[in-house]
Amino acid sequence: MTNEYLKKPMPSEEKQHDFYQKLRLKVQNWVDSKPGVVGTVSGYVLFAPDLFHLLTRLMLDSRIDSKSKAAIGAGIMYFIAPIDFLPEILVGPGGFLDDVVVAVFVINTMLNKFPTEVITDHWAGDEDLLALVKKVSNSGNKYVSKLPAGRLVKRFTK
Repeated sequence: MTNEYLKKPMPSEEKQHDFYQKLRLKVQNWVDSKPGVVGTVSGYVLFAPDLFHLLTRLMLDSRIDSKSKAAIGAGIMYFIAPIDFLPEILVGPGGFLDDVVVAVFVINTMLNKFPTEVITDHWAGDEDLLALVKKVSNSGNKYVSKLPAGRLVKRFTK
């Protein structure tokens, strides 16, 4: 990245919200096109935009220390990395499933380190964040340690 790029201001709240809504709509359309699978794993994919939004907002929160922001950054990088366990380019929005698992792992780590309000202040999803974290954690934490971002987050949280 060049210095010129780094000096650009953040997109306005409106543009950020528009991007977030477009991503949610794209994921919702994909899930709706998979009616036989919605009750299983594809339902988790719907949380990808909400979790990504939460991670990016946590990066801007002054109450979060830099070591924790490094772990949050690892979760964000896993979302945007072109190569991961389930690449979106190959499997479409279903590729967000592993991103959801990594994001929940990072968020769960932050919930154990900071007061709940620090994290939930930034939650924009429809479902209760703590219930979502518990639901996904119960089914996904055993896989996180096998993913590159999961190992990185564990390293930062020791």
